[in-house]
Amino acid sequence: MEWYHFNGQKTDLPIDDTVESAILRELAAGNKLKVCIGSDSQVKGDVTEFATVIVFLREKKGGFIFYSKEKTTNSMSIRERMITEVSYSVQLAYSLCPVLDRYDVGLEVHADINTDPCFKSNTALKDAMGYILGMGFVFKAKPEAFASSYCADRVVH
Repeated sequence: MEWYHFNGQKTDLPIDDTVESAILRELAAGNKLKVCIGSDSQVKGDVTEFATVIVFLREKKGGFIFYSKEKTTNSMSIRERMITEVSYSVQLAYSLCPVLDRYDVGLEVHADINTDPCFKSNTALKDAMGYILGMGFVFKAKPEAFASSYCADRVVH
């Protein structure tokens, strides 16, 4: 999987090394960090594009992101697409845990799933919540899930 800075520049290192380098740089600058991971998708004809983001929040000083994109031609129901998004986020969060734990950086996993039952994505809410919480991560859904519903959304559209 290829990872990019928000400006589109490809990262030179594997993502765990890139994350560790970013953490060391930010801690050296005196910043307190939290990481939020989220994914979003967009169906374009017979192609579904997924974007996953790692959002670094600096306490009271803004933030920055890294992102990755994937495409598939598999046809999916809305529920399956939502769970696939969550799966991308959980897999990434799990792989970054050793680095984040080493530097005591907080982590949240965000799901682009609406808590309002009037929305189609809500059909996957309980499954997504169980998956994320079951893996031991802090769970956020819309409207609090900005990593997926705002940041990843901007990358995938």
